Amino acid sequence: MRRWRMDRLYSDFVRRGDLVFDIGSHVGDRIGSFRRLGCRVVAVEPQPRLVRILQCFYGRDPDVAIEPMAIAAAPGNIELFVNLNNASLTTASSRFVAAASASASAAPGWRGEHWPGRFVTPAITLDQLIERHGEPIFVKIDVEGFEAEALTGLSRPLVAFSFEFTTILRRVAIDCVTRCRALGAYRYNAALGETQRLAFTQWVDAEAIERWLEALPDSASRSWPIGAGCRG
Repeated sequence: MRRWRMDRLYSDFVRRGDLVFDIGSHVGDRIGSFRRLGCRVVAVEPQPRLVRILQCFYGRDPDVAIEPMAIAAAPGNIELFVNLNNASLTTASSRFVAAASASASAAPGWRGEHWPGRFVTPAITLDQLIERHGEPIFVKIDVEGFEAEALTGLSRPLVAFSFEFTTILRRVAIDCVTRCRALGAYRYNAALGETQRLAFTQWVDAEAIERWLEALPDSASRSWPIGAGCRG
């Protein structure tokens, strides 16, 4: 049922043969959805352990290119803060780590999360990724509080994006909307948690999505991981 809901959501954005960028692939559940829909996928994941998992699942698929690196505002090397117990929370954002630690006492979902590990990974920009693989129809960005930095490295409008955020660092989502506004005339929607359902029956403008983001309760900080999307 979850896979069906995910495929139904993404089928509104992509068609068979489309190129998709999956930034922050983790263990590849979104790659699976994009491939079921017949898309070609560029999977970007900097964590070596997760890259090995992706290679096991998709390494022989000619329509999946795995890039073992991060996406950032500028090319170079960046440091990741590693959550040893929950690899999906590894991040390049020190603000994300600080916000999660500060929220742990008030938000049960963040209790027990720690980022004791560190490692340096190469990073490129979205513009450079496009130069390597071509222009995607859809870009999904899930990089734990580093989404706005990833979008900063994009200088051209694309058809559609999605980016994850949580209310402990809702400014990231506002910054992403600001960047999208600079790139083009987009409309916006959002999905709460893993419902795979859009919150609005009609796509809304930037001002409306920003008001919605600001009004979300702080209690949504972990129990409702949120994806916001925009399209032209």
